[in-house]
Amino acid sequence: MGMTGSRSQLKSGVLAGIKRGWRSFVWICKIIVPVSLVTTLLQWTSWLDQLSFLFNPLMSLINLPPQAALPIISGMLTNIYVAIAAMAAIPFTIEQMTLIAVFILICHNLIAEGIIQHKSGINVIKTTLIRVTAAILTVLIVSRFLGDTGQTITVLTPPSDASPLLTVVKDWALNLIALALRILGILMAVMIMLELSESLGWTERSVRFFRPLMRVLGLSEQTTTLWVTSAVFGLMYGGAITIDKARKGALSKEELERLHISIGINHSIVEDSSLFLALALNPFWLWVPKLVTAIAAVQTYRAIRYLKSKLLH
Repeated sequence: MGMTGSRSQLKSGVLAGIKRGWRSFVWICKIIVPVSLVTTLLQWTSWLDQLSFLFNPLMSLINLPPQAALPIISGMLTNIYVAIAAMAAIPFTIEQMTLIAVFILICHNLIAEGIIQHKSGINVIKTTLIRVTAAILTVLIVSRFLGDTGQTITVLTPPSDASPLLTVVKDWALNLIALALRILGILMAVMIMLELSESLGWTERSVRFFRPLMRVLGLSEQTTTLWVTSAVFGLMYGGAITIDKARKGALSKEELERLHISIGINHSIVEDSSLFLALALNPFWLWVPKLVTAIAAVQTYRAIRYLKSKLLH
């Protein structure tokens, strides 16, 4: 009877996980398909390059040369891969690349990830402002440890013809299919794992294990699984699971906002941060500053809410 019951739990957990995974996958695709197409077309038209001059005052503020605007705006509006490609094409110093990486790791893909966060628990304008502010403040602090990083760079860029639109769209479609398959695989695995954890009683054990970390992060224990998923895999996966949880009413608005502030600043800590190692950057600056900033941001949010409640009462 015990063996039969265990098999039944496993089967029901897997089936429930597949259903949740597919539902979350469809939800994610409705966001990433149109947003990624629009940003790809913007990149193809060179509009992103032309907008770089608007960021020159910001570059001066955060102790970077004007040329840093290109990888930063590319990363903010598209993704880390585009930003790294831009960084590799310009002869930045190691210190300058470190600051650019710190900024982009906190503040990238703002359109797609902002929409995902908006739909799963926090206002898109609020989360975008928080991430941009966090990136600026973190870079300002880190720059104090790296010496003079504001020196201008002379860049000689040979003229190049843009790829035909059909080629660009074809490449976008192929890359999107590869990304979608990866998202589907990860979501299925995570959702099945979550369902099995709940049915087999593993969830409570994991919460106990991560409880000390949640306290440091300023998050509630109920958000443990959501934080781990987002921190390891990224906002797309974490957002899909978060909205699934939010629909069930398992989390309060404050718990959701604290979670989103934390994972908005510090997510995809394995893949995103590792990409910059190819540029020979110090791993310390790729992992530690954004974690510390995420903790500080959530604790600041909690302090503000506490002061507001005291003033109102």
